[in-house]
Amino acid sequence: MHIELVTETYPPDVNGVALTVQSLEQGLRRLGHEVGLVRPEREHDGPRPEPGLMLVEGAPIPRYPGLRFGLPAGRRLAARWKAQRPDAVYIATEGPLGWSALRTCRQLGIPVATGFHTRFDDYVGRYGAGFLSPWVFAWLRRFHNRADATLVPTRELQEQLAQQGFQRPVRLGRAVDTRAFHPDWRDDALRASWGATDGAPVLVHVGRIAPEKNLPLAVRAYRELQKHRPDARFVWVGDGPARAQLQADNPDFLFAGIRRGDELARHFASADLFCFPSLSETFGNVTLEAMASGLATVAFDYGAAREHLCHGLHGAAVDFGDEAGFVQALVATAPGDGLRHQGAAARLAVQDLHPEQVAADFAALLAGLGRRAEAA
Repeated sequence: MHIELVTETYPPDVNGVALTVQSLEQGLRRLGHEVGLVRPEREHDGPRPEPGLMLVEGAPIPRYPGLRFGLPAGRRLAARWKAQRPDAVYIATEGPLGWSALRTCRQLGIPVATGFHTRFDDYVGRYGAGFLSPWVFAWLRRFHNRADATLVPTRELQEQLAQQGFQRPVRLGRAVDTRAFHPDWRDDALRASWGATDGAPVLVHVGRIAPEKNLPLAVRAYRELQKHRPDARFVWVGDGPARAQLQADNPDFLFAGIRRGDELARHFASADLFCFPSLSETFGNVTLEAMASGLATVAFDYGAAREHLCHGLHGAAVDFGDEAGFVQALVATAPGDGLRHQGAAARLAVQDLHPEQVAADFAALLAGLGRRAEAA
């Protein structure tokens, strides 16, 4: 098959959408499919074009330093897809580039799937514009309902969107590279640099340090844990607009900045407990990465945690929005040798989630859209 992927974020951007698109692209190529990629150009792009890559003009995203959205490119996309018609197109983002790609697919009769990756309707409330949330949700629904399928990562989200007027939500599960994220990356020297003594619980938060991640709850839970375990440490991996204030208010926190590849795996595996208080995820890839790294995990019971985290066996899956319960669960999970056993069980729970299978399922889904279009 010839498959085109359209996205407004892609590595080295560090976010779930970028990494998911890259994983799908690599998986499709390994399966022998022809893959084209359309994304905004960036300052650090090299002069040598990659095979199948189309760069479009972009503009900075407010309050997301380093990230850009793609400007509309309907004419260029039409020319590209008329010259070499793809069997299907996947649009990962709902920005101007995504909208122009969707319109072009409809005009040319190309089967198209979209990905519901980000709860922008929730984000606007956390940035002080909650009155826009219903309008943003209607905008998302209108966008996705123009596609032949809307891909979502969980059964829970599939059911929710169907009840809210999304016409064709389809579940495509997520996976984690358990070879890249592994307990063997645990590094005693790194732990020592954090000031973690033998047996001291180290919490880690990995992700964007921003209002939509519900970070005050992580701080509150950790401070409560400190009353019982003053030797505990809290490591933050990532960056974002809330980092400066968080760091100023909590000088004892350890900030590692953005980490990628082996360094990210080391930071995961060298901790003991993954603290994930976010209420705004569609999935939360970092949950699977933490579990694959052998970490007990405390998260709210939705997204990746609902799909894969067993309460009491792998850590704690707390009722959605129950902040007091989240604090209690973290304090109860952190002490003792149980962390090690729960972390080992967490890895076992995700060790069969292979990216290769997700790529194969993705290709089969897109092929099915093409067959339906031919039949119609």
